Amino acid sequence: MEATATAVRQPADAAPASQPAFAGTLTDKLREQFDAGLLSGQALRDDFTIEQPLERYTETDHAVWRQLYERQSSMLRGRVCDEFLAGLSALGMERDRVPSFARLNETLMRATGWQVVAVPGLVPDEVFFEHLANRRFPASWWMRKPEQLDYLQEPDCFHDVFGHVPLLINPVFASYMEAYGKGGLKAASLGALDMLARLYWYTVEFGLIRTPAGLRIYGAGILSSQGESIYSLDSASPNRIGFDVRRIMRTRYRIDTFQKTYFVIDSFEQLFDATRPDFAPLYTALRGQPTLGAGDVAPGDLVLDRGSREGWADSDDI
Repeated sequence: MEATATAVRQPADAAPASQPAFAGTLTDKLREQFDAGLLSGQALRDDFTIEQPLERYTETDHAVWRQLYERQSSMLRGRVCDEFLAGLSALGMERDRVPSFARLNETLMRATGWQVVAVPGLVPDEVFFEHLANRRFPASWWMRKPEQLDYLQEPDCFHDVFGHVPLLINPVFASYMEAYGKGGLKAASLGALDMLARLYWYTVEFGLIRTPAGLRIYGAGILSSQGESIYSLDSASPNRIGFDVRRIMRTRYRIDTFQKTYFVIDSFEQLFDATRPDFAPLYTALRGQPTLGAGDVAPGDLVLDRGSREGWADSDDI
């Protein structure tokens, strides 16, 4: 299986992804932090982790966390999957201040053996995969500024911790993430990162799940965005299509708008079982097939909702 996200301009209130289209090199955010002295005295380890600099958080940082937490947690009931809410409750994540990763890890390690490790920002692909393969989730330590509540270029602590960490308590999803990291290391050696990146994007970041109560959100890119939390479930504009690994690996995605297509799983077990096989033969088979646009509906799709495309520009299906 893969996963990283290039920092590019997003629409107002579009959430960044933790590592989507592959950073590949050190990011400007990392250089910025060292140049500004924010990480003076910090040792950047070989695996690009640092000690979470708790003393660096300001009252403004805590206020931004509090505002975002209250906003998202108040609107997500009835929209987010039960597994996320169960994880959020089990973690006892602070509402009023940026949480200590070490404290979260006490619960997380007992539950599934995962831990959160602090990084300055996006890390090289192979480093990201290596962390996931060893049940370590690399989370940005820094918080967005007050004027960035609805827009920022690179994932911050709120996106990474609030959006991603609660589901790591779920045993099946935790195993999926580990398998993804191991698959990413293999995909890199096979030149197939583009296909595996699409899987991460359309599941971990922007996935929906069918439940007896209706469609629910589980993707972190949606969970940490007020606008996309509403759009993904309520808008008639996007397609909603049943989960299919081959289809997803052929589908380009947009990082500058809300999603044109959401892929819907029936359960986390379905997600994990579909990604158990060796992907090498699949990569070989898919290389000879054309890619699909982010807004395309293809023959054979299990179409749950065909999008109205309302508000799309002519280029929005690329």
